[in-house]
Parts: sequence; C-alpha cells; structure tokens
Amino acid sequence: METIKYFETIKCDDFEIFNLEYHNKRVTNTIGLNLNLQEYIYPISNELLRCKVIYDKEGIVDVLYFPYKKREIKSFKIIFDDQIEYSKKYFDRTQLDELFSKRENCDEVIILKNGIVTDTSIANIAIFYENSWITSKNCLLKGTTKARFIEEKKLIEKDITLEMLKNASKLALMNAMIDFDEIKDYSFKL
Repeated sequence: METIKYFETIKCDDFEIFNLEYHNKRVTNTIGLNLNLQEYIYPISNELLRCKVIYDKEGIVDVLYFPYKKREIKSFKIIFDDQIEYSKKYFDRTQLDELFSKRENCDEVIILKNGIVTDTSIANIAIFYENSWITSKNCLLKGTTKARFIEEKKLIEKDITLEMLKNASKLALMNAMIDFDEIKDYSFKL
C-alpha cells in the first residue's frame, strides 16, 4: 500500500521563511508529529521562492525550491462539486486539478460544495460583504494565511452562498505565497 504524502508550500524571500508557526501547526494536525520545519528549510537564494516540503506520517520526505511568479487571476468559473474532499494538503491533487481543467477560458475556478463557496484550486477565498471581510467556514483546506487572518480578527468565518459571492463588493484570495491578495476587476462565469 502506498504511503499518503502531504505537502506544505512555504514562502521564502531574501532568506526569510514566512509564517512557519502556522505551517508547523498544520503538519502536526495532519500527521500528529511535532516537526519543526525550520530544521529542514534552507532557502537556496535571496529571491522569492516557493518552498515545497513533502512529508508523510513518518516525517519529511523532500524539500524543494522553485522561483515564484504570481499568476494573474481576474476571471473565475463557478464549479459545483458536492463530492470533493481536500481537508488535508495532499500531495495528490488529482481532484483539484480535474476541477481546474474545467475553467474553460477563465483564469481560475471557485468550487461550491453543497451550495457553499469553498476555495479556488490554489487558495482560500474572502469576500467583502456587508462591511466585513468574510471567509468560508466550510472551506476545503484550512489555509495557513486564512488561519492567521482569523486569529488576527481581520476575517470572519461564515458560510458564503453563491448569492453572497455575486453581491460582494470585493474579493480576495489567500495562500502562503500571495498572503491576502485583493483582486480588482474580477468576473464570474457559471
């Protein structure tokens, strides 16, 4: 039987490693081991890097570094999938990749599960709705940036319906590499 692998995407810039405390927490929640990722991460240059730490239930499997260039995301295809399950940051992203492939001519997908907005294929979502930044309580993956913003009381967790998404005055994506990235001039396609 093949061992299930997971990964963390960690931002490194100018030899600094970002938000390790949140990545360490997620690793612990995923496999039940208290690993200090600091012991495994040695940025290879001072440029902006995406560090990919691959691990399984035994511990760290590999640490890879990639130069990072942010993708421009302006248009979203709304995808409905009540079966998707991605509660841990699985190395196998087949389900997410399949949904992403349905984006048609859009830049990214927004996945709705059981009528509730969850995530995109690469990030958690926040909307500015009724004078507050709201993020989905029922996301697919509890992101590290999302966790930090909730802890800092900059985000409220609440179920987001398609109607709320359409009526939001602003939208932001969150992940380890882009932090909290408010998107200007976005569009949706059903």
